[in-house]
Amino acid sequence: MSLLGFALRRLSTSLPSLLIVLVGVFVLLQFAPGDTVDALLAQMGGGDIAVIESLRHFYGLDASAAVRLGRYLWRLAQLDLGFSAIYGKPVAAVIAERLPVTLLLMASSLSLALLGGVLLGTIAARRVDKWPDAVISTVGLLFYATPSFWLGLMGMVVFAVKLGWLPSGGYEDLGADHAGLWRLLDIADHLVLPTLTLALIFLSIYLRIMRASMLEVSGMDFVQTARAKGVTETRIVTRHVLRNALLPMVTLVGLQASTMLGGAVVVESVFTLPGLGRLAYESVVQRDLNTLLGIVFVSALLVIMVNLLVDLLYARLDPRIGDGRR
Repeated sequence: MSLLGFALRRLSTSLPSLLIVLVGVFVLLQFAPGDTVDALLAQMGGGDIAVIESLRHFYGLDASAAVRLGRYLWRLAQLDLGFSAIYGKPVAAVIAERLPVTLLLMASSLSLALLGGVLLGTIAARRVDKWPDAVISTVGLLFYATPSFWLGLMGMVVFAVKLGWLPSGGYEDLGADHAGLWRLLDIADHLVLPTLTLALIFLSIYLRIMRASMLEVSGMDFVQTARAKGVTETRIVTRHVLRNALLPMVTLVGLQASTMLGGAVVVESVFTLPGLGRLAYESVVQRDLNTLLGIVFVSALLVIMVNLLVDLLYARLDPRIGDGRR
């Protein structure tokens, strides 16, 4: 029950942040030139004044910004994300079509970055000031300093164009008509390069944090006491050092959830993946306000849920947090 109460407290403190994000984005979008009607007229090749006024009234764009914001928040309270004029369907349906791609990309990238960062950071800490430590730290710094779009383009040139090992873009081979296991393998094949591109930058951060945390925990009194008692080094690392060294890593995952979601926008654009990132870019270009606000709402919910899971995991690793002692 204490863990449930802890989760409910975290969710209650996140709701005001969600409201502030939505209101802030809505206000900022009012300063952007053009709106949905302008994008529709560009697609139709223009229109007279009567058509323009009729469209603005139909989509509620003739009201003041305060009224439109109130209407949007009222619809949102009823779990209605509105209607996309550009895509001709409810915003919830548009996002539902794109969300699985982004979730799959983020989950695979985060898993690879976290596992690789923990493993390489542990190896570097165990071999501190030796050649494995120097190689791992140098390669990690190299990936961290390289822009994600450049990594994606170079990976595409090498592995897709030159070697022909992997697809250059897309989510799956639409003309292949795969089903079942073969479709899953086809999707996995298309996600190798995007996953590596998004994961490598975060992996370099995680390994450096893990290395520093391992070195810090290794010098603490309880670790020295375990060594004095004759506990093997492997058991000390796995049972004592690693668990305590993971706490900063878990915190960092929660803090960088929004950063990874932002990185997905670039990666999805480079590899033409039909995810939320590419949808957000298209919505900005086409001035589709409802879809863009829906993406912001869903993205904020994703970040809140990731941080909630991180907080629960943190409370599991350190029970003092869950029972309110810290």
